[in-house]
Amino acid sequence: MFGYYFNVGLIYAVIGFGVALIYYFVFKKPMLGNFWGALIVALIGSFLGGVIGTVFSGVIAALANLNSVNIFPPIITAFLVIWIFSKVSERKE
Repeated sequence: MFGYYFNVGLIYAVIGFGVALIYYFVFKKPMLGNFWGALIVALIGSFLGGVIGTVFSGVIAALANLNSVNIFPPIITAFLVIWIFSKVSERKE
């Protein structure tokens, strides 16, 4: 049982890390805490998306699975949360 939850947590962490990399280095969005702030917010968003995906699993059961873990809610929520965070922490000049 531990292996299953460890696998789920690891996938969510990798998704959050990937979203932070894309958002900070590819989109080059300035935000509070630079890359580390983006990473923390993306990780929170990824795990939050996983919880939302679990709650609404009946609705999104048709979506693709990766190693028995639905990856779309964490990806979508991580991007949404980091986008909101970047809007809130924009530097005003």
